[in-house]
Amino acid sequence: MNELLTVAMPKGRIFEEAAELLRKAGYGLPQEFDDSRKLIVDAPEAGMRFILAKPMDVPTYVEHGVADVGVAGKDTMIEEERDVYEVLDLKISECYLAVAGLPGYVEKGIAPKVASKYPNLATQYFKEQGEQVEVIKLNGSIELAPLVGLADRIVDIVSTGRTLKENGLVELETIVPITSRLIVNPVSYRVKDKLIDELVERLAKVIEEDEQ
Repeated sequence: MNELLTVAMPKGRIFEEAAELLRKAGYGLPQEFDDSRKLIVDAPEAGMRFILAKPMDVPTYVEHGVADVGVAGKDTMIEEERDVYEVLDLKISECYLAVAGLPGYVEKGIAPKVASKYPNLATQYFKEQGEQVEVIKLNGSIELAPLVGLADRIVDIVSTGRTLKENGLVELETIVPITSRLIVNPVSYRVKDKLIDELVERLAKVIEEDEQ
């Protein structure tokens, strides 16, 4: 029986772009793969099994060895600080983290409030700026926070800026560019080194060709 690689991937845009990369790299993924509502999908032709998880949970599955490798955004990697190897920048799902707020934002009082789904990242960023803030963790619709007075500013992912604009917010500062990365469980890297090295080499070649 051939050895399988277990891959943790998030659903949505990252999933679609990562699946396309794998196909370009010569991995045969089943057609129903893209439309599947299953949480575990086998792709025997590719020698892979996929675990479909929430983006923030992918590094957790990889760290604990439930998945050998995973695809995770750099934002999640910074926020989660998991014990995994980051082996390849896949150059997909490009966006960036930014600070945003209402137009004409003026800092008010001591420790202004910042809402984000990335509390660790936001805290670290403002600490580096020498600014003391109170970070409020939200899980979704971060743009709502300044509109209802919950927070003065937000830290969130920006891809086109359309969501900010539609909610009357403006970008105040850019924090860091974000792309999706291939991450590996340290034990899997020792046990399945040949399979993982081949995956990295094939994907790296496709990324290089796409950039030319």
